Amino acid sequence: MEAVRFLKELLAIPGVNGRDDEGAVAEFLCGFLRQAGLEAGVRRIDARHANVTAFLEGEETAHPIVWNGHLDTVPYGDLAAWETDPALPSERDGFVTARGASDMRSGLAAMVWALCEYRRAFPHCRPPRSIRFIGTCDEEKGGLGARTALADGLMENAAALLVGEPTGCRPGTVQKGCLWLEIAAHGRTSHGAYPQEGVNAVERAVALARALSAYVETVSHPLLGPSTAQITQIEGGTAPNMTPDFCRMLLDVRMAPGLTAFMVAERANALAEEMSRETGGVFTVSLAEKNSRPAVEIAPEHPLAARLSRCIRAQELCADPVGIGYFTDASILIQGREELPALLFGPGEPQQAHQPGERVSLALYEKAIRVFGELIREPGI
Repeated sequence: MEAVRFLKELLAIPGVNGRDDEGAVAEFLCGFLRQAGLEAGVRRIDARHANVTAFLEGEETAHPIVWNGHLDTVPYGDLAAWETDPALPSERDGFVTARGASDMRSGLAAMVWALCEYRRAFPHCRPPRSIRFIGTCDEEKGGLGARTALADGLMENAAALLVGEPTGCRPGTVQKGCLWLEIAAHGRTSHGAYPQEGVNAVERAVALARALSAYVETVSHPLLGPSTAQITQIEGGTAPNMTPDFCRMLLDVRMAPGLTAFMVAERANALAEEMSRETGGVFTVSLAEKNSRPAVEIAPEHPLAARLSRCIRAQELCADPVGIGYFTDASILIQGREELPALLFGPGEPQQAHQPGERVSLALYEKAIRVFGELIREPGI
């Protein structure tokens, strides 16, 4: 199938975040889109980063639906854990294996193929609603591509957002938000033999993190489960026989709808003030947000979500909505318009993301193309 060959060609272009030129992926997709007769261009951001955009004009032009996928991949990891070369797509038993196969080159390829297939089949026709495609760089780290697209005005007047992240071809109606909260805690040092004379910054910072985690876990969602907070980085201490007077830690907080970064920071400050009072003001804490992404949710009965579910069922697939624990570029692209309907759908499997032996089902990939094609012909909104 030509669509499978296209996927393999896309997977063979290196796009490891922080190492490769993601602009090469953008240029490849731009050329493919233009060959199909679509208006497309590359927005070079710096030497390693670029976005690719395309526009399929519809009868309704004022409020397009935005389709989004990211160009980059995570590193390969331990090569010994792979049975095949992660840089070279390998097909076997109905699957293609390569880094990015699920997250999310297959979703990216399905979107682009569906757009090009429509334009080739109907060169002089316009679908009911315009579609703006944005392929963004740097999603796996800082979201530079999405932030640039937002600054360039590409989300202005958008009617909805559809992101091709891995959902196993089910409608992804909700995703957790994310907060990376840095805690810098100061205490008072003492001889290790006399800990009562000091204020242990490490132990108290860990206690603060545990109390904050207990608060975070009280906010839950039926598709996502509870919000979570865990210590992912920590440093502190001077010597084995000294009470540590400083600790720096980073908390990775994943927030279900109903919990915001402001709420988490507010509770962290309240806990820190309480612990400071207990030590007569010796123990102090400063907080810094290193990353903040809001939770994103669309009602399953929203017209776009309902239309997607019908298209999925038409392919004899399960259309029960799923929740996504990781954050996506959607959390950046909707900034300033948090009410914008945002939906996730792609052929990759979330459990395959960032794993050795990452692969995608070709059957799901081909069905995803058909679903995207139906959404072009009749988006439902």
